[in-house]
Amino acid sequence: MTAVFLVYICLLCYAASTNNGTGNGQEDQFPPPVKPNQHNGLSDSDLEKLPEVTGKDLILGSDCAICLDEIENQQPAKMIPGCNHGFHLHCIHAWLSKQPFCPVCRAKIGSEFFHPPDNDPC
Repeated sequence: MTAVFLVYICLLCYAASTNNGTGNGQEDQFPPPVKPNQHNGLSDSDLEKLPEVTGKDLILGSDCAICLDEIENQQPAKMIPGCNHGFHLHCIHAWLSKQPFCPVCRAKIGSEFFHPPDNDPC
C-alpha cells in the first residue's frame, strides 16, 4: 500500500512539473490567457458633451442611481440626452467610460448625439 502511495505522489509531482513548464528547463509553450482591452464606453471628449445642469434643474428626481446618494440643489450633475436621467458628474463619467448605456433605463447613448447628422433640406 505504501509503494502505491509513493508512486501516486511521484506521478502527481511529475504531472505538475510538466504542466507548468518547470523542472524540464523549457519555457511555457502557451502564455497565460490575457483579457483583451475592450473599450466599449464613451471617450472623454464625448463625456464632456453631455448636458451639465445643477441638482435643482433635474427633471426626473434628484437621486443618483449609481451611488444612491442625493444630488444637492447646487451640486453639478450630468443629464443623459433622450431619457433625461441625471447623475453626479463623477458617477456618470465612471459609468459611461465603461459602457454607453443609461444606468436606469439602459437607453443607448449613440454617436448620433455627439455627431448629429446634417439636416440639409436640399
